[in-house]
Amino acid sequence: MGCVGNAIWFLLGGCVMGLSWLAVGILWCVTVVGVPVGVQCFKFAELAFFPFGKEIRYGGGAGSLLLNLLWLVFGGFALAVEAAAVGALFCMTVVGIPFGMQCFKIAKLALMPFGSAVN
Repeated sequence: MGCVGNAIWFLLGGCVMGLSWLAVGILWCVTVVGVPVGVQCFKFAELAFFPFGKEIRYGGGAGSLLLNLLWLVFGGFALAVEAAAVGALFCMTVVGIPFGMQCFKIAKLALMPFGSAVN
């Protein structure tokens, strides 16, 4: 389902989600201090474009917690709400449930991106 799922995903909403991550990453990269956060956004934009077949490991420490709190205030909450809303729309049909689950995976990532790794 990976290749076919990713192709359908990209056409039915993954493109918009990935572009959202890219836009937030560009906004973060405007300042020198925000460049590490912007680079992280670019990494997760790839996941938002093609999420099937990839898993996320969560971890981190005190530094990740601090960055995650700043992230929630300055961009993460909006991305999480977007992904959760699209996921709820996908889950209204039986065929859309796998796509909705990918949206929820991205929503969780949007809440806690630092200390996370994509496999």
